[in-house]
Amino acid sequence: MEWESIIGLEVHVSLSTKSKLFSGTASEFGAEPNTQANIFDLAIPGTLPVFNNEALKMAVRFGLAIGAEISKRSVFDRKNYFYPDLPKGYQVTQLDFPTVGKGSLSIILEDGTEKIIGITRAHIEENAGKSLHEEFSGQSGIDLNRAGEPLLEIVSEPEINNAKEAVAYLKKLHSIVRYLEISDAIMAQGSMRCDVNVSIRPKGGTKLGTRTEIKNINSFRFVEKAINSEILRQREVIEDGGEIQQETRRYDANKDTTSSMRNKEVANDYRYFPEPDLLPVVIDDEFIAAIHSELPELPDAKKERFTLEFGLSNYDAGVLTSTREMAEYFEKVAKACGDSKLAANWVTGDLLAFLNKNDLEIENSPIQSERLAVLVSRIKDNTISGKIAKTVFETMIEDSATVDEIIERKGLKQVTDSSEIENLVDEVIAKNPDQVQQLKDGKEQVLGFLVGQAMKLSQGKANPGKVNKLLRDKTK
Repeated sequence: MEWESIIGLEVHVSLSTKSKLFSGTASEFGAEPNTQANIFDLAIPGTLPVFNNEALKMAVRFGLAIGAEISKRSVFDRKNYFYPDLPKGYQVTQLDFPTVGKGSLSIILEDGTEKIIGITRAHIEENAGKSLHEEFSGQSGIDLNRAGEPLLEIVSEPEINNAKEAVAYLKKLHSIVRYLEISDAIMAQGSMRCDVNVSIRPKGGTKLGTRTEIKNINSFRFVEKAINSEILRQREVIEDGGEIQQETRRYDANKDTTSSMRNKEVANDYRYFPEPDLLPVVIDDEFIAAIHSELPELPDAKKERFTLEFGLSNYDAGVLTSTREMAEYFEKVAKACGDSKLAANWVTGDLLAFLNKNDLEIENSPIQSERLAVLVSRIKDNTISGKIAKTVFETMIEDSATVDEIIERKGLKQVTDSSEIENLVDEVIAKNPDQVQQLKDGKEQVLGFLVGQAMKLSQGKANPGKVNKLLRDKTK
């Protein structure tokens, strides 16, 4: 039997405000456990929440970016459950009246087609603390530093059909959040994490299967692997005559399997009721318009501009606008060197390959945009060839000297003098009479061999365009 999967994602984004959601200063990642919790996080009797207005602005900012409905009246609720990292015994969240309603975003599939994924809602809530298991033999530790931090939970429609679509959706969401500067969205630090709901059904069916939820996945790669693992498990269970239980599961990256944590709760289990210590949040058109006026150029708009303004392919424009930092880096290189296509080739090629190999973000690149622009300019003005530029690029990674200093010191300047190149060509013609005759007889592919011989004689310094032209002229 053929199966199809139905996937929905719940993405938790830590909002980068200076304060917690209701009171106190935001915690710093990596701080000593329990050094940045406040009396509200600790549920000291008599404490009352004071709402963080910046979190509201960030939520509205996100909603506008995805074309979502913005609620002019939103209500906070108490979600009641017991867990050691939640001293209050409840989490403040939004149930029926979230700040952000229905919206959507588009993703590009592997075959290049576009797919629109619906977003059900995005609601504001407070973060819980963190349970620590690895450092305590037979016990668990509780760190409440992040308790009370503002989260935006973004819930997709169940319109994702496989793991690669889920990763494409998650990456697009990550990009938008970073462009908006509402979160650093560093998954390894937990400031963006994902719960995945997975169900399967016979291909062509209309009834949704029983879903399971995989909690707290913190990398794009693990999201893909966890989904594939869970789909395989569900298929095996059903094909063996079993039934899928609605439950919460965890993903073990070492074993590449999911395992049961607990039965999946439903809304009634949480005994939701309106938060009595917080009034409804009411905003107006003027508030929304003010936030809308401050929105930056978003990834899709920037991608379209790059194709029109710089003449880039959709693929290159997509790579270069994947993050705000990458787009800004490219624009600086392109404008400084005056050749956008050559700049795009170097940023998406040699630079990105180096960054990926060394697990670096572009903002941590050892080669600043100004230096790369000079390197591209030296190719453009024929000071060096594209091949020699790769040698210069490798030196630039470790050497802080200017591009011109590196070229001069290593004697890498391109030979452009016509008489000198003519001598090289004459020598190549003299040493390769058979190939010269083949070229004269119309065997065009031999030209590449002869150009290569001339480049070898010049140690890569001869201008290949001039070598090519002279060889053609002399072998007519």
